[in-house]
Amino acid sequence: MKKQGQIPFFVNDWRVSPLEGVLARGDEIVRLEPKAMEVLVYLVSRPGEVITREELEQDVWRGALVGYDAVTNTIIKLRKALQDDARQPRFIATIPKIGYQLIATITRPEDDQDSGANPAATSRISPESSIAARWKRLVPAMGSTGIVGAVLAIVLVSGLSWYWSDRGTERTGLPSIAVLPFENQSNDPKQQFLADGLTEDIITDLSRLSSVMVIASDASSTYKEKQVSPEKVGADLGVRYVLKGSIRQLGNEVRVNAQLVDTTTGFNAWALRYDGKINDVFSVQDEITRNIVEALAVKMTNQEKTRLAQRATDNLKAYDYFQEGQRVFSSRTRAAAEQAREAYQKAIELDPKYGRAYGAIAVTLGYDYLSGMTDTPIETLDRGLVLAEKAVALDDSTPQTYWALGWIYLMRKEYESAEKAVSQAIQIAPNYADGYGLLALIKMYLGQSEAAIKIATQGMKLNPYYSWQYLLTLGGAYYMHGEYDQAIGALEEAQSRNDNALHVKLLLAASYIKAGRPADAKWTIDRIEILSPSTTISSVDKALPIDSPAVKGMLLKDLRAAGLPE
Repeated sequence: MKKQGQIPFFVNDWRVSPLEGVLARGDEIVRLEPKAMEVLVYLVSRPGEVITREELEQDVWRGALVGYDAVTNTIIKLRKALQDDARQPRFIATIPKIGYQLIATITRPEDDQDSGANPAATSRISPESSIAARWKRLVPAMGSTGIVGAVLAIVLVSGLSWYWSDRGTERTGLPSIAVLPFENQSNDPKQQFLADGLTEDIITDLSRLSSVMVIASDASSTYKEKQVSPEKVGADLGVRYVLKGSIRQLGNEVRVNAQLVDTTTGFNAWALRYDGKINDVFSVQDEITRNIVEALAVKMTNQEKTRLAQRATDNLKAYDYFQEGQRVFSSRTRAAAEQAREAYQKAIELDPKYGRAYGAIAVTLGYDYLSGMTDTPIETLDRGLVLAEKAVALDDSTPQTYWALGWIYLMRKEYESAEKAVSQAIQIAPNYADGYGLLALIKMYLGQSEAAIKIATQGMKLNPYYSWQYLLTLGGAYYMHGEYDQAIGALEEAQSRNDNALHVKLLLAASYIKAGRPADAKWTIDRIEILSPSTTISSVDKALPIDSPAVKGMLLKDLRAAGLPE
């Protein structure tokens, strides 16, 4: 008798033979890679359910730390084999920001009926393969002795899995930590800025330490307002320690709680409770960072000690305005950029030496230039450079100011200066994921696609829940490297996370042309014309800082073929 997950079944009109690793329809025979077949069988085991990328990584890749490409490329291969259309799917639908859903009809051949198996429930790797699910199956059938044996076995397997996995301290030789979003326990939702800022600044401080592996804020933010145990976060992100905390403000009084949890034991390695004046919150932040360093027995260089002692601002109101600008600008629209600049400017008025606020304005101006949202592009970049240089002059201990300078240099097509500035950001903060992201973008624009893919992947390891900008860079690098299916997968995911990102749509349209999908390319260009009517071949030629004439020529040719007007 065939085991579950090995019985042939039909997905719409395709006959799937898991053991043989093939799809058949009439005279057509398509051979699938083993991992692609495992994904298909897994989807079939849960027809109609929305399955997250995290579930696929956990159950099919068995929890291994894999890059964005692993899941996306496998789905691309499945769609290609099934001759499915991602935009008008008949087999696998993409659920933006979540995962995938099998929407096909699942049936089983008549000659397998008496096997008693239900193909919709068969899977080589099913949700029931998890340790918790296996425990649920084992307990009813065991006596007390059997249960004790099973517990010991599970503990042993879990320990071996941790030992052999590519995770945590064992992977880098360094203590690893994730900082969860501080919980805002105030009745006033506006105080969320303070909680978000405290989280971000602690991450930035720890990122400056070369002897600690720190997960980026984008990854930590996925747990915002969620009840999740430190042990689960440790398993999800592959870290040994998790910092969690809360802040409550009432008038001028503030209470801060923080706990550093060892995810392997569930016990606190250190804890702090502070009650005092709101103006002392920056001192509390410094104390939290110092105590984490001591708890992890981290050795700091003199330079790192000096940088940690420097603060971006001591003005709490300026800090609030800065955090407001960060939140508003995240959507990257013209209106958002203007509102963000107003907030950053208010921060500067309250603290004229607030370097990060100057740098943040420079970043918005760079995006205005890149997206064609300015009528005076040269003046916009000139102003951006002045502000970015002032940001570094005021605060050369913060990686974000150098990031802003590198971003403006890139928009100005001053590639050597851009790379130098971003490299300085990474030198200040070796765990600064966004620094790797921008360095990868610079490499992409230089036409160094292999280097761009490698560096972007390095940033993604530091930021497992990376933002759409990483996907933009990765997709663009794949396009320039001639790997168009991979480019489309990354860019479609970037688009699902931010539908306002013009640059994503441009690269996606060009990739569709290269992949022989002109209808999809035209549809994407139509969306661009709605989003930004002023975008033309000429404006793209002027704005995109691509150094290689051959690469830029290829992109413009593909955009013309897609229908972008001159």
